[in-house]
Amino acid sequence: MSDLQKYIAERKKRSPEFAKNYDEGFETFKLGVMLKQARKEAGLTQEALAKKIHTQKSAISRIENHSGDIKFSTLEKIASALGKHLKVTFA
Repeated sequence: MSDLQKYIAERKKRSPEFAKNYDEGFETFKLGVMLKQARKEAGLTQEALAKKIHTQKSAISRIENHSGDIKFSTLEKIASALGKHLKVTFA
């Protein structure tokens, strides 16, 4: 376990609020990373993806970099444009 991982684990133990905010923020971050990776694997630039879903490049950048509040319909459009299917699970 790295020093950073140890620090995060300790902070989570001491502060339930930190743990909740960290976990929620990390899930949001992961979603943006997954979308960016899928776009790159499809060989598309942000601009090309934006054109496919009829939006602006800045919207794609915003989603990839801090994907906080994305509409489900937008995720479906992105998945379709990337030749993927959207799968949602509850854990």
